[in-house]
Amino acid sequence: MDVNALTLLVEILDAGNLSEAARRLKMSRANVSYHLNQLEKSIGLQLVRRTTRRVEPTEIGLKLYEHGRAIQSALLAARESVSTLGQSLQGRVRLSVPSGYGQLVMSDWLIAFKRQYPGIVLDVMFENRVEDLMRDEVDIAVRVMSEPPQNLVARDMGPVSYVACASAAYAAEHGMPSRLDDLRTAPLITAAVVGRQLRIAAYLRDERHEVLLEPTIISENFLFLRQAILAGLGVGVVPDYVVHDDMRRGDVVTALDAWRLSIFGTHMYMLYMPNRHHTRAASTFIDFMLAEARKTGRGADLSARGGHADAPTGS
Repeated sequence: MDVNALTLLVEILDAGNLSEAARRLKMSRANVSYHLNQLEKSIGLQLVRRTTRRVEPTEIGLKLYEHGRAIQSALLAARESVSTLGQSLQGRVRLSVPSGYGQLVMSDWLIAFKRQYPGIVLDVMFENRVEDLMRDEVDIAVRVMSEPPQNLVARDMGPVSYVACASAAYAAEHGMPSRLDDLRTAPLITAAVVGRQLRIAAYLRDERHEVLLEPTIISENFLFLRQAILAGLGVGVVPDYVVHDDMRRGDVVTALDAWRLSIFGTHMYMLYMPNRHHTRAASTFIDFMLAEARKTGRGADLSARGGHADAPTGS
């Protein structure tokens, strides 16, 4: 089988549709479609299912995709070994991180990494939705969830703890929730999944409870949520790292400390495709970030697989 034909299949499935594949390959859409048809004819089986908007692999198409990806990765590794011989570490790392965790925690790590490896280009997106790493051009994603998806490699970056909190001025004037149900009536500041009712999971020892909430301020931007909490606009339910420094200074106080709260998940995971070649730059980046997470006491020195993701994540 022609290696170029397998590479074409990989590019088509990575792109998600023939038009995008044609743009990436600098070919006409008709030419891409012709070569795909020729590959399917030579095999005698349908490799992709075409719709008006996307292409999806058949079972045999997915198997050939995996073989093509492995061949492509081996070629990339060989080229990288030759091109970087005797040179400082270079390359590009395409990263997707949550808005709050990325800005409030990972920014310092990213800057430290860039200082240590100036030849590596960091392409960083701050976003909260779970991305399909096969479809989108992202090497690594960092997300909050309770269990990682089965089809991805997941490296545990440590637990995520949520706090019910408010500014000291708000607490002095209005008081703080003393019971879990008090969150129902408090002016609540938090993140939520668009189009879904906010449901918070709360654990008291081995007992699990759920409370439906109606926030008065909702945003995926955790820096904005922090500002709203500090402005005394209500009670926030946010990850502890959002207000860590404010709690230490006494500007923010917490309530319901005996409860373990969770909205999107309980752990931060670094996710990447299991069959995708990692350049030296990407491998170095992964090791660096996990080491930084361990320094904070959050990260665990392990790999994880399995489970299903929670709802699209925030933080």
